Amino acid sequence: MDTPELHTRCTIVPPYLLVRLAKLDEPRFAQAAAAARASLLRDSQIRQLRGGVHPFAYSGARTLPARTPGDSDRTISDADGQERLPGRQVRAEGHPAGVDPAVNEAYDGLGATQTLFWTQFGRDSIDGNGLPMDATVHYGKQYDNAFWDGERMVFGDGDGQIFNRFTISPSVIGHELTHGVTQFTANLQYQGQPGALNESISDVFGALVEQHTKNQSTAEASWLIGEGLFTVQVEGVALRSMKAPGTAFNDDVLGKDPQPGDMAGYIETDDDNGGVHLNSGIPNRAFYLVADTLGGNAWETPGHIWYDTLIGTGLNRQSDFAAFAAATADTAARLYGIGGAAHNAVLQAWATVGVVAASSAPVPPARPAPPTPPVAPLPPE
Repeated sequence: MDTPELHTRCTIVPPYLLVRLAKLDEPRFAQAAAAARASLLRDSQIRQLRGGVHPFAYSGARTLPARTPGDSDRTISDADGQERLPGRQVRAEGHPAGVDPAVNEAYDGLGATQTLFWTQFGRDSIDGNGLPMDATVHYGKQYDNAFWDGERMVFGDGDGQIFNRFTISPSVIGHELTHGVTQFTANLQYQGQPGALNESISDVFGALVEQHTKNQSTAEASWLIGEGLFTVQVEGVALRSMKAPGTAFNDDVLGKDPQPGDMAGYIETDDDNGGVHLNSGIPNRAFYLVADTLGGNAWETPGHIWYDTLIGTGLNRQSDFAAFAAATADTAARLYGIGGAAHNAVLQAWATVGVVAASSAPVPPARPAPPTPPVAPLPPE
């Protein structure tokens, strides 16, 4: 694996949504437009600092107490509407819930993510070695985003017109923390197809965090990323739909969800780091199709295929969709057998979204070689 960039910053809201909001000139959306412009400016500064130290980040030494592997180690801080990190500490591991819903949601979301990765995949926190999980809430004034900055989760409160507070969705918290997991494993470059895979992997495990917490099967789950983020004024249910990319919102203000669900709709663009939030709909749908084909709980067989691929040796920083498809197919074959249900589901899913060529028939299960017939003894001379 490549050495991780310790300060990669990945936001949950794609820039094209904020750009659209920033251009609004209707008086009734003045608050949302001003918030979007300020958020874009903040995010632009963050992107320019990718790979460097955040100007307001705290990276001081921290004495870590003895802990049992798998136990959560969470700290929640409050930025009090400022843009300084980490802010003042308001809740630590084991402390009771308070009255601030953002603090409680962040604390619970960090714990739910740790629980999924530890109980299902044996991964102890973001780095696999018990890294403390830190978050800051109430970042900035009406900040319309949430991000992982390489060290901590950071949540804005939203503008109140278009966006609610960003701690409201467990899938958002799981999504952003998974950027940290990717940072410490495949470390996919945040540009073009590798960047879209980076985003998709975060969507996959963000969805699995929410499903695992709610004990939802594949059929019961919504497969929405960021459900609850939009206010009632928006004609939309979430930022993205993994089940049906391009259907999460269709609003007079935000426009229609532009995500493609297959390679026929792949978007070539220089914006959004080469369309990382747009084209992630393609691998997102591939994962959903695998889960839908296999049924049951998506964090089991499909989740193990994606997780083992992420931590394995089949990826590098520049891996594209085709490389990831091949790696997941290899993982499925290794874990569940060549030609087995999981292997065929993976192959079919990537073919359905147009990443690999369609196969005319499923790969037949591998059969053991027939036993060698016994050699007849030679007649006596």
